[in-house]
Amino acid sequence: MASGVLQSTLAWTNLYIQPWTGGPVTTILAKKAFLHTGWAENVRLRIADGLIESVETDSDASRTDDSTAGIVIPGIANAHSHAFQRAMAGHAEQRGPTGKDTFWSWREQMYRLAGLVDADGLAAIARQAFSEMLSVGYTSVAEFHYLHGEPGGNRGRGAMFHAIEEAAADTGIRLTYVPVLYERAGFDQPEPSADQRRFAMSPDEFVDHYEYARETTDGNTTVGIGAHSLRAVTGSSLRRLTDVSRRDECPMHMHIAEQSAEVDQCFARYNARPVEWLLREFSPDDRWCLVHATHISEEELASLSECGAVVCLCPSTEANLGDGLFPLRSWLDRGGRIAIGSDSQITINPYEELRWLEYGQRLSSRSRNIAAGPDSHTGRSLLEQVLKGGGLACGHGAGPLRAGGPADLVTLDAESPLLAGHGS
Repeated sequence: MASGVLQSTLAWTNLYIQPWTGGPVTTILAKKAFLHTGWAENVRLRIADGLIESVETDSDASRTDDSTAGIVIPGIANAHSHAFQRAMAGHAEQRGPTGKDTFWSWREQMYRLAGLVDADGLAAIARQAFSEMLSVGYTSVAEFHYLHGEPGGNRGRGAMFHAIEEAAADTGIRLTYVPVLYERAGFDQPEPSADQRRFAMSPDEFVDHYEYARETTDGNTTVGIGAHSLRAVTGSSLRRLTDVSRRDECPMHMHIAEQSAEVDQCFARYNARPVEWLLREFSPDDRWCLVHATHISEEELASLSECGAVVCLCPSTEANLGDGLFPLRSWLDRGGRIAIGSDSQITINPYEELRWLEYGQRLSSRSRNIAAGPDSHTGRSLLEQVLKGGGLACGHGAGPLRAGGPADLVTLDAESPLLAGHGS
């Protein structure tokens, strides 16, 4: 069955996704379900107010008052998304005039798109992206949002936030809104570039926006805090953000060590590598989600694994941008936590992200089953990892199916040929 889960990219439909409160009591009888303890048969799930009230295994399958399902698995958290970039997918695949395309040349094209998107356009793009996420097994999303101002600044920063929240409500996906502080162009560039100005806020403006989002959300949205990166945020500003995050016990997200150039620039500025400096100057804990961490050293990796932070990996985006590969096996061997994200939306499919994650490691190491635990299937190992890490990173507790957890469920089509031969 675990093999089928990883391969069943077209074999599911959404069964019951109700992150909102006030919903009806529903009882679902699943022929098979993937619980926090593993696979179980004849599983009765009692659901109320969007939460799983109780889980009963090996239950009476003859009752007629239940909704029935074949194979039920948890929905996956998309722990890192830039929804607006869905409009760019496939439009940056031509070789540029220099003959060498990198993350930095891709970024220039992203800036051009960002300069055109207003709140109405963002709502439409996000609605499409969120719908696609739901259709393939993501049931929640952390929207890492730095597109704060509209072109022309007509409606203020709240309009862009509400566009994201409206798209989430319209589609039914569980939203973690992560507004992002972006205040400078680089370690030695104290002002944002012209292309970055609509991203930029002062720390005071950012905290005001964060508190506005917390006060005006419809109650179904988790609000976190994002710092774009060490190159885009000063140390003093990051200190203020972490103080607010600690006060409110909310998720704290940041890009880190995605590009080797960023590592070199950080060392030149702080005499330390990015993760090294973060660990030295701050105390990240299990509220932190560090995105990419591609160019992390073994020493940094060992220290980071001890603090409980989640590393969010975005394999299809990292491959598309030519970033590099995260040292996955070393991280898992130290008990490190992972989540996955669709990031630039070049691929929207959690199982393809897991496949890319594993296969990239295989190509690099010229060996197989890199993510597998002892006596565990690679697909199951990866799924269990991202269920735990994704719920933690998004701050809503969704993850493995258990009593008291959110009822974010996906059902697999038991008759799909993709599941043939994987019935136990």
